[in-house]
Amino acid sequence: MSQTLVHHEHPENASTFVADDARAHWHDQSLWFVRSKRDKAASTLPEWEELRQRASEIKLHTMSRLGDYLEEFERNATRLGATVHWARTPAEHNQIVLDIIKKHDAKKVVKSKSMLTEECHLNPFLERHDVEVVDTDLGEWIVQLRNEPPSHIVMPAIHIKREEIGDLFHKHIGTDAGATDPPYLVNAARDELRRKFLGADVGITGVNFAIAETGGFVVCTNEGNADLGVSLPKVHIACMGIEKLIPRAKDMSVFLRLLARSATGQPITTYSSHFHGPMRGGELHIVLLDNGRSDILGSPEFRRSLNCIRCGACMNTCPVYRRSGGHSYETTIPGPIGSILAPSRDAKTHHSLPFACSLCGSCSDVCPVKIDLHTQLLTWRREIAVRGYLPWTKRMSMKFARIVLGNTWLFTASGKIGRWLLPKLPRFMVYNRLNAWGRQRELPPMPKQSFRELYSKRKRSD
Repeated sequence: MSQTLVHHEHPENASTFVADDARAHWHDQSLWFVRSKRDKAASTLPEWEELRQRASEIKLHTMSRLGDYLEEFERNATRLGATVHWARTPAEHNQIVLDIIKKHDAKKVVKSKSMLTEECHLNPFLERHDVEVVDTDLGEWIVQLRNEPPSHIVMPAIHIKREEIGDLFHKHIGTDAGATDPPYLVNAARDELRRKFLGADVGITGVNFAIAETGGFVVCTNEGNADLGVSLPKVHIACMGIEKLIPRAKDMSVFLRLLARSATGQPITTYSSHFHGPMRGGELHIVLLDNGRSDILGSPEFRRSLNCIRCGACMNTCPVYRRSGGHSYETTIPGPIGSILAPSRDAKTHHSLPFACSLCGSCSDVCPVKIDLHTQLLTWRREIAVRGYLPWTKRMSMKFARIVLGNTWLFTASGKIGRWLLPKLPRFMVYNRLNAWGRQRELPPMPKQSFRELYSKRKRSD
């Protein structure tokens, strides 16, 4: 899978996405439909808010003793026959995976449900070492065929229309030209992927939840590809971020009730597969990755972001993500949570992401583990400015705004002038290439009186 070589800021990428007005609106409506399903599913549980609170407390407790729980998990997983590996960086993670594959002289790998391997760019790394890697989840496979990363962590191909998928399958697997019927395309993909499963030497999965008490882990899917991908090969490699731990098996019930409802509006994922040790005659390798998570854990302002269970609800509700697309973020995890995690690893490169936010707070409202997302995004804005990564255009505009907003007379006068002048100006003087804000927006009709004037008038009349 190809990776972005030249980094562009979010506003520049977003402007490219919204240039296709029809696609931008379709993308927006598709995600809002999923968000609406989430609300309906949540409303069926009277104890929904209690579940959210319990999940938040479990994750906060786990993070407060993460080192102890990781050691407990390693002990119990090893006792079950698994081999646990530790990786500090993506490079170490990829090398561990490659060494396991080489040890078995494997050449073909099937992979399912792992955003962590996207974070590590595992696919291109293995391909450079002559290993064939096939993403077996339908959406992941589609974007792999298109040589692009996922645009959403749960619905990786949400930005692609079925007509484009039909053309893609016609090119790669020989489906009928012009075919767009979903059952036909899905069956064609199933036939192709079954051959990949049967020929695989190694199966790789991600991890949704790992249980310190038992040494086992759970993978949640709707297609069952994770089960098939690790049932046929004798070697299973599970790639896991260290924050995926929960303390006890009985805690799983809380998270499984929250995850699918928040992600897609389902009561539960079709498959919740539990793995405790390797299959008979096989091997299970669990690769634990840090990659900056310990640094986030040490930050009082941002450690709550490690609560994330990767449901994607914050993306489905975010007005900026819905209208700018996942690729505009140029990071593995896009949307509000990605705009916190990415600067935590590289603030200079991703300095624009905390500003890809309206601060509406909807992301915090829907988060199943009650991460204060909009508060952390606001904190990151301050941090970006303190570190000197804020572009001069933003610095100057904020200084100007501070002067105007800090002076009552100037603020009132500016409002009066604006209400009188803007409607009289020729359109090209307001909407032009120098006004980036106006490219996708229209000013509302100007009121005849300001709020202050209306308030004073009504107060006098009372």
